Amino acid sequence: MRLVQVLVPRGKRDAVLDALDEEGVDYAVFDETGRTEFSALVTFPVPPSAVEPILEKLRMAGVEEDAFTIVLQPETVVSKRITELKQRYSGFNIAREELRERAAEMAPESSTFFSMTFISTIIAATGLLLDSSAVIIGAMVIAPLMGPAMAASVGTVVDEPKLAERGVQYQITGLLVAIASAALFGYLVRGTVLVPPGLDIRTVPAITERFTPNFLSLLLALGAGAAGVISLMRGAGSVIVGVMIAVALVPPAATVGLGIAWLDFGVALGATVNVLVNLLSINLTALALLWVSGYRPERVRSVGEARSRTLWRIAVILVAIAVLSLGLGLVTYGTNRTTVYQEQAKGEVQHMFVGPNAEYAGYQLVDTTVTYGPLDFYQEKPAHVRIVTDPEGEPPNDLAQQIDRKITQRTGQKTTVEVVFVRSQESS
Repeated sequence: MRLVQVLVPRGKRDAVLDALDEEGVDYAVFDETGRTEFSALVTFPVPPSAVEPILEKLRMAGVEEDAFTIVLQPETVVSKRITELKQRYSGFNIAREELRERAAEMAPESSTFFSMTFISTIIAATGLLLDSSAVIIGAMVIAPLMGPAMAASVGTVVDEPKLAERGVQYQITGLLVAIASAALFGYLVRGTVLVPPGLDIRTVPAITERFTPNFLSLLLALGAGAAGVISLMRGAGSVIVGVMIAVALVPPAATVGLGIAWLDFGVALGATVNVLVNLLSINLTALALLWVSGYRPERVRSVGEARSRTLWRIAVILVAIAVLSLGLGLVTYGTNRTTVYQEQAKGEVQHMFVGPNAEYAGYQLVDTTVTYGPLDFYQEKPAHVRIVTDPEGEPPNDLAQQIDRKITQRTGQKTTVEVVFVRSQESS
């Protein structure tokens, strides 16, 4: 429920009260003595979705757009007419005025925004290097990137240029700060005792996931944007949704910075594509859902301009996502092909070494490692299979070649095979 308080201009009191009576709204009227241009203060409870249409009718009754209006969220409202109002205004979306204020509040002051972005990025970069999902998610709790995304979309739809510009600037500068922070952090810790000597960041699963995005990451971002708008319009769950949006943006941005610090520009480029696709997808769903939900500028003459601006931005974002999605498609297809090969190669090795009827049943299979990624697939490099085994007797000299032929016949992929023989001893 919402409790609305409106200062009524002199000479408009009867018209305002008549409008509220027509709507069947319970209200209380107090004489206004503080400001000479107003005659009364009217207070009335309404459902959240009724705030905007009732305020529109009050404006038609003479309440000016810049009149003093407060919308509060009371704990409980006891009124006989509330049930009827709830049935008439059955929607759940909050009023345009409340939406605008919520979006503005979600984009904090610059000092707070950038300091929290810096801190969350450092924690996220630490979690990436540790391959710790718990640390990464913990960093997302304090990441403030949901606010700017929602502010930019709300400002565009309701024709608030300053709010939209602020949201766009915060998103761009916030991600640049995140990348620079992660690059500085990576540069400082690289080569110290804080990370393993000669660490190849491509081998860290949490980092690999961010610089080899596929279409699932696009779905994550679209879902995050939709959840962000719904939580904003309904006024619930914004903290949890903010974590989801931050997960789509901060870890990939931190990966870009770590790629720069390690001078691995392949990692940096792949993560940059991930960041851009996620950022654009979040803004796309936010713009589209806000417009479809019926939010429009307060001034009727601005509706056409806001519609053109919104549709133009949606079109530009769609084109950008389509272009960037070519990379996602290549990664998705390459990942699928290499995963299929890895499963086939490991299955063939298992068939040759394990079981009573296996060709190399006398060999104990210790470990099988397949090295073959999307980049190798597109560069047409041979896959590499490394087998560690403990033979009972003297193995044949061409064992690796025999295994190579069998795997190649099974997969149709060029393969190099390395067989490592081990002898183990254990003290008593």
